[in-house]
Amino acid sequence: MNEEDISVLRDERDANPRRFSNWDPSDSFYQRYHRLSPEEKEALHKSMPVDGQDRPPSSSTASSSSVSSVRLEEIRTANMSRTNTRRINHQESHPHALDRIETHRTQHSSTVGAIKSRKSTQKEIPAMGAGKPYPPMLPAMEEYVVEFDGFDDPRHAQNWAMRKKILIGAMLAYDALAATMGSSIFSAGISKVAQEFHVGEEVGTLGTSLFVLGYAFGPIMWAPMSELYGRRLPLVIAAFGFSVFAIGVAVAKDIQTVMICRFFDGLFGSCPLAVVAAAFADMFNNKTRGLAIAVFSATVFMGPLFAPFIGGFITISYLGWRWTEYISAIMGFSAFALLIVFLPETYPPIILVNKAQELRRATKNWGIHAKQEEIEVDLKELITKNVSRPMRILFQEPIVLLITIYMSFIYGLLYLFLTAYALVFQGKYGFNEGVGGLCYFGMVAGEIIAFIVVVIGNPAYARKLEANNNIPVPEWRLPLSIIGGVLFAGGLFWFGWTGFEGGKIPWIVPTLSGLFTGFGIFTIFLSLLNYIVDAYLMFAASALAANTFLRSGFGAVFPLFATYMFDGMGIQWASTLLGCVALALVPLPIAFMLYGKKIRGKSHFAPAPDLAQDKRRDEEARGVADSEGSAPSEEAEKKDA
Repeated sequence: MNEEDISVLRDERDANPRRFSNWDPSDSFYQRYHRLSPEEKEALHKSMPVDGQDRPPSSSTASSSSVSSVRLEEIRTANMSRTNTRRINHQESHPHALDRIETHRTQHSSTVGAIKSRKSTQKEIPAMGAGKPYPPMLPAMEEYVVEFDGFDDPRHAQNWAMRKKILIGAMLAYDALAATMGSSIFSAGISKVAQEFHVGEEVGTLGTSLFVLGYAFGPIMWAPMSELYGRRLPLVIAAFGFSVFAIGVAVAKDIQTVMICRFFDGLFGSCPLAVVAAAFADMFNNKTRGLAIAVFSATVFMGPLFAPFIGGFITISYLGWRWTEYISAIMGFSAFALLIVFLPETYPPIILVNKAQELRRATKNWGIHAKQEEIEVDLKELITKNVSRPMRILFQEPIVLLITIYMSFIYGLLYLFLTAYALVFQGKYGFNEGVGGLCYFGMVAGEIIAFIVVVIGNPAYARKLEANNNIPVPEWRLPLSIIGGVLFAGGLFWFGWTGFEGGKIPWIVPTLSGLFTGFGIFTIFLSLLNYIVDAYLMFAASALAANTFLRSGFGAVFPLFATYMFDGMGIQWASTLLGCVALALVPLPIAFMLYGKKIRGKSHFAPAPDLAQDKRRDEEARGVADSEGSAPSEEAEKKDA
């Protein structure tokens, strides 16, 4: 900037601070002047008229302010055009290269603490010390911000070799499996825990409920941490904490220690549920991400079903119930070892932070930095984005509210089955805890079938996505949830009416009902989860946080009343009641298929790029029709002439 530029900027800033702040929100140009040494200011003042202070007098008329406003754009253009030209020239011509940069900048601007980093420049700056003047500003700030070197930069997680991504994905899936198995492996030893500590079985069931309650509060901590510091750090910390608290349960001397440690075990165990899916999204693009999330979902829902038979056989052996927690700790520590040794960072902004650190060390140029390094943690913003916004989305968005209620009911039944299966196969058929736990494999088989269906259907979805300019239409996700909802309700009726009489009907018949319920659980969750992500895009994290909070509450509460409901109503009628509720919820995805676009069009949080594209296409079609209609009239006028 020259002296005339500084004069214009200072005049405009004093004449209309609000308008100036819209143009330069971080006040960076004025800060350049403010940081000049006294000698530099004096030399500058000699060449410009001033009023004896560090700032020139304010503009006194509207006309001068208007002229200054025009000059602002000239100054900004002159200072930024060279920088922007060089930055864009460094990018590849690939159509997604600039989209990626824009995505990273959007993540930066919406991450917790980003606003504070912009506000911090308003505070009074301390002196350099030792009589040193402020150093000059960097000549072009944007030139010092590191970016990925084109669309195919090998540092970006989506450009890693597929073999590497599969190995990392398997590691993360194992971490999620260890955490979800920990939620239900304790249920096999509830009666033994109640006997040892002389409490009722309802109190023993709290060990499962409090763990799932930890799932509700954990994402509030882990999600923003993963956006600030990357995926690796929270996953490593959580794996260690999960294992430590599992050991705390195993060596507990009283029931209070069991309950407290189970809650914190769930709190740390919730990290993979919140972060692993995000890590998969970092590594896999739109075409393959659906399959990756399906693998993650399979581990999340199979974990609680694998654990009961393992815990059952351990409990009835000489090892006792405490070894269910030792097994959980062993799985957790093995996941911790794998993550700390082999897991690289997958979050693109943090990859750029590491790149900037490497460049600073190599070049000794300490101005090089990544956008993520400008962030400072702001407690108020932390609360707003991770508590207030999810609750506002939950209660102001009918799509999120109704889908969350549906998913919460299904999730509650997943943990209610831990009690229901025990009542049927141990109570009616006389199986022990281990053999009774094997009956969950009917549900596991149903989930595997659902996973295969998703894999088979993914290429068709990828073709539709590509034909639509890679813009997802959320309603494409819903048909599978409708099929799954009908089968899930049918599975509940099947389970109740074939399992309540015990020996009169072979045990395999109620076990096979799990094919329907397992298929329904997996397809409902996967399709509705993807629907929320596609519909709310940059607000998906807040929508999913609200969803996780409410469904984890259902998962914590349902096991507490399960025994009373099945004993009071009878297994067949309790299952009928649950099946009727599940059947009543089936029309929800049908309604969103029919009216979802209209609802999203009125939403304050759903960006709806597919609707914007439809609007552009309609306008183009009308334009073509108008031009074709005007052509015959012009020809008729020529003939008349």
